Amino acid sequence: MLHLKRYWHKSILKRDRKIQPDAFIEEWVTDVTLLNALGLGLEQTIQYVYQEKPSFEQFENWIIAIVGEPDHQKIQQFNQLFTGGHEANHIAVQNDNVLTKHDLDFWQQNGYVIVRNAVTKECCDQVIDALCNYIDIKRDDPGTWYNNHPAKQGIMVQLFQHPALEQNRKAFKIRKAFEGLWGRTDLWVNTDRVGFNPPETKLHTFQGPRLHWDISIMPPIPFGTQGLLYLADTAENQGAFTLVPGFQNRVEDWVNNLPQGADPRKEDLYALGPKAIAANAGDFIIWNQALPHGSSPNTSTLPRFVQYINYAPADGKESSIWK
Repeated sequence: MLHLKRYWHKSILKRDRKIQPDAFIEEWVTDVTLLNALGLGLEQTIQYVYQEKPSFEQFENWIIAIVGEPDHQKIQQFNQLFTGGHEANHIAVQNDNVLTKHDLDFWQQNGYVIVRNAVTKECCDQVIDALCNYIDIKRDDPGTWYNNHPAKQGIMVQLFQHPALEQNRKAFKIRKAFEGLWGRTDLWVNTDRVGFNPPETKLHTFQGPRLHWDISIMPPIPFGTQGLLYLADTAENQGAFTLVPGFQNRVEDWVNNLPQGADPRKEDLYALGPKAIAANAGDFIIWNQALPHGSSPNTSTLPRFVQYINYAPADGKESSIWK
């Protein structure tokens, strides 16, 4: 697989501080696409490399142990990015687009859209069962929700590979919604985690993440998306996903008008008008990456279960300057 050995070598050099963490930033999208093609999570790969410092052979063996037999069609498609055999398909097929004109207008104005019934409740329940089994909890037993488990990182659960997760990533409505927003069909789905946010108690308070960005907000901010699937019905007070509607249309002016030397990430983002999004099991939320977003405190009696899914092209843009 092309680029794999280069990615490993760069990662080892960064781990050993022989090159800067942001070295070869122009290859970031290619690196992410490589992991997407292999079915690997970004964070799980970085953690493995930094903790184990594997040889290249050990790295290859770890990949096979994690994902099994690689998808040869995806490898071929990825290799074509380097051989000139790949032609970007920038036109989405309109007759099977799941987003209506109203959805697209709402997206332009608010920077997010909800795809209703993107997957079935049965598919959602299968992921919840996998999540619960993975961190040794019971969905209907609050006495198990707060146990310690190494796969828990705040409300994130480090579960990346499972047939039920992969099934949802390939859901027709989810893929077509992303194609409609990007205006192209040559998109790669990522391999991301799941989330578990139980109700707050006296001993267990909300751990975040609060409103934030996952990208550089140095203007101009390139177009990009992020997505989240509700695996169970989620009320506004149930740790609901929260964002600032429409901020993609004013973020650059907001950044440029901050006092000199101000850190935009330390500003009071809650003063910008956040909205908690209530939705049902199987509903999928896509948002523009320029929106401040995060989870929220769960003051209900039920946990929040989610799966993170995103699609992006291999030639997407990333800012070379972090702000």
